[in-house]
Amino acid sequence: MEVTTAHGPGEVVLDEVDGPAFLLVLTHGSNGSVDAPDLLAVREAALGLGGAVARVTQPFRFAGRRAPGAPAKQDAAWLEIVGPLRERFAGVPLVQGGRSNGARVACRTAPAAGAAGVVALAFPLHPPGRPEKTRVDELRAAGVEVLVVNGDRDPFGVPDAADAAHVVVLAGERHDLNKDPAAVGRAVEPWLRKWASR
Repeated sequence: MEVTTAHGPGEVVLDEVDGPAFLLVLTHGSNGSVDAPDLLAVREAALGLGGAVARVTQPFRFAGRRAPGAPAKQDAAWLEIVGPLRERFAGVPLVQGGRSNGARVACRTAPAAGAAGVVALAFPLHPPGRPEKTRVDELRAAGVEVLVVNGDRDPFGVPDAADAAHVVVLAGERHDLNKDPAAVGRAVEPWLRKWASR
């Protein structure tokens, strides 16, 4: 379904289940789509645990742009999209997440969205070759439990175990996490299970 925001329309692909245990809202990277293999693997894990899953195409990507633009605008549009989803699934925990730039959005907006947890896939700790330009503060500011899943060969860096509730590092994976997407799903499933049991 198309969703209107102050920064243009976005799109939500929703997998509903009867009596959902939680709502998982996922989004893409700056140049990707909601059909990225790692996102689909996490979607499958969530559906297997009785969660409803919404995959959000943010307005900048819906308009065909590759650059996400100002973080403040991106975050505002995200909250406009998540708000109605929260209302639709009132009474169940909200877990939000995404890959790369989408993981940054999920961390930055977690407090305002009322998220119970964040799934950060391929969190881009710094631009390639620029470790001094760290984005660790975004990760730490989520204010909720964050699960990070990164590849050990990610040129954007790998967050330290102290910077999130859980950090899973997958051997042989780069930033796209597409060598073995099922391993991403397996890494996320035990953590999502906590929300399913609450």
